[in-house]
Amino acid sequence: MNRLFVPVLSAACIAMTCLLAACGNDSPSPALSTDTATAKAVSAGSANTAQATLPDTVAFRGETDGKPTALYILKNSRQAQVAITNYGARIVSFLVPDKNGVLKDVVLGYDSIGKYIHRPETYFGAVVGRYGNRIAKGKFRLDGKTYSLATNNGPNSLHGGRKGFNAVVWDARQVDDRTLELSYLSKDGEEGYPGNLRVKVTYTLYDSSNALSIRYEATTDKSTVLNLTNHAYFNLNGQGSGPIANHLVQISADQYTPVDSTLIPTGRIEAVAGTPLDFRQPVTIGSRINDDHIQLRYGKGYDHNFVLNPAGEGGRMAQKQAWVPSAVVQGDRSGIVLTVFTDQPGLQFYTGNFMNGSNPLKGGKTDEYRTAFCLETQHYPDSPNEPSFPSSRLDPGKVYKTQTVYTFSTKK
Repeated sequence: MNRLFVPVLSAACIAMTCLLAACGNDSPSPALSTDTATAKAVSAGSANTAQATLPDTVAFRGETDGKPTALYILKNSRQAQVAITNYGARIVSFLVPDKNGVLKDVVLGYDSIGKYIHRPETYFGAVVGRYGNRIAKGKFRLDGKTYSLATNNGPNSLHGGRKGFNAVVWDARQVDDRTLELSYLSKDGEEGYPGNLRVKVTYTLYDSSNALSIRYEATTDKSTVLNLTNHAYFNLNGQGSGPIANHLVQISADQYTPVDSTLIPTGRIEAVAGTPLDFRQPVTIGSRINDDHIQLRYGKGYDHNFVLNPAGEGGRMAQKQAWVPSAVVQGDRSGIVLTVFTDQPGLQFYTGNFMNGSNPLKGGKTDEYRTAFCLETQHYPDSPNEPSFPSSRLDPGKVYKTQTVYTFSTKK
């Protein structure tokens, strides 16, 4: 479906710097919302200078569905460390230095395998599929046949169903200190999807930059639909550091797909101009999140697919030109900057609107309301039921290939 290519990080950093030119801490911002005011109060407190650490690998040794679970560590020479478990092929921790050189864990997660299995929130850091995001009414038609899926999100199917890729044990192979390969066979009929689907996800932590590449690859023996993404929850000030309202966000999207009250796209593609969903210039998350706008009421905040702007010949991640950033986010206190690159057509921006403090995180923290955001690279939600959307179909003999890169830097 999509071409896989070798990254050129120096070019990526140049493109990222250009997009962030207006993202200084002195940039003017709109009037404070309640979320922003709360975040300001937290920011006024003393800075946390404690170095973040990785979870204990022993707490991830176990067995689920007859397969062993474990925690794998990737490291580079620039202090970055990533902990990944083969349960759900998920990112558990991501340690990067802030503007003062203090390591921060910028990804939410649990400190043991048992909590990932038994706690209510099961998507933290996971690879979700077969179909990331929602499919309306848990049904789609392919080649004249209707396929029925589990409806696990109101009337709709979400992230592959009741037991998606986030809730299975993947086969793991650590290639070296910076590369981990995870494989899974999703059998024909699993969660209602057709075809035996062989999936491989490769995590690579680059040594030349604090960048994590996620490469997805899959083949099938029967026509099916597929939409893989990673569901990392980020807080660039560090997990458990408070609200994300003052994080600066910029998204390279002139359009988005509006949703109905069940968060299924209406089928239209509309301009972000003149709406609270306009992130074409840097703006804080909290500045407009509580505006009286129908889309924000439906999502209880931001939970929308953005139609990424085309990047010309070669795509957003062409090998011989600077990558084009899809999104840039800056932590207001840490100075940590996350730049997302992808070859996918869409990006789901979610602001933790359903977080409620019920899940115990690493380090004794909890997942409080709007203390994390997600940037899920993807095909559009409900694409199998919307012929006008980019196709998510995968046929036998074809190879699904896509890549997303999270790059971390700092800005004073």
